[in-house]
Amino acid sequence: MTQLSDRSTTLSHLAWLVEAGADEAIGEAPVDRFATRPATAPIAPKPIVPKPAAQAPAAATAEPSDNIGTAIALARASGSLAELKAALEGFDGCALKQRATTTVFADGNPDSRILFIGEAPGRDEDRQGLPFVGRAGKLLDKMMAAIKLDRTSAYITNVINWRPPDNREPSPEEAAMCLPFLRRHIELVNPLVIVLLGAVAVRHVMGRSDGIMKTRGRWLEYNVNGDMIPVMPTLHPAYLLRQPAHKKLAWRDLQAVAHKIESVRNA
Repeated sequence: MTQLSDRSTTLSHLAWLVEAGADEAIGEAPVDRFATRPATAPIAPKPIVPKPAAQAPAAATAEPSDNIGTAIALARASGSLAELKAALEGFDGCALKQRATTTVFADGNPDSRILFIGEAPGRDEDRQGLPFVGRAGKLLDKMMAAIKLDRTSAYITNVINWRPPDNREPSPEEAAMCLPFLRRHIELVNPLVIVLLGAVAVRHVMGRSDGIMKTRGRWLEYNVNGDMIPVMPTLHPAYLLRQPAHKKLAWRDLQAVAHKIESVRNA
């Protein structure tokens, strides 16, 4: 009878636990949760491993060759136009040279001391190795003839010595590679008068970014070997081929050049 009573009591306790939500047995042996638990060893903290120090960046690789510095040194070392031309032909610092057919140095008579400076070679100039031999060059010949000049009594060069692809305007970097040679070129010619053909020549020779219509027809000065040389900006022949109505403006500039040449030669 006592067994049945104990069984009945146990079942009633289990039913109460099930109704309370305890529907899962977690162990066969009873656990006295009020008994004193044995002390457990403290969990040792994980050692803090310092992160490896960031490595210093690798030493910078050597800078690319100083092409502008090389150009300056080559130009300064040139004591004659022949030496300057050889230095220019041996200079590989300007990327334009890689695609050009030839180096375009100059044409005409340097002893005349009448210097015309254009922008850069075009297709015909690249093929022949001479400045202003295409359509624009034919017009330049006529412009010079109008003031009694030709390639025996004037001297012609460009800011850039290699043809830019598709005749585009040279970039500032490309011009910077050529300018030391141009400056030395001017010093060696030691001109009496300089005529700048177009805005690009004015920008790189005189450092002026005004439009050519603002600068043309106005005398400027350029220091050559300690002397201030008169400089006349005028319209580029290629521009005049596109805008023939502006030839009258170029004619006025050329008349001023002719008078200046006469005055400096008679001084």
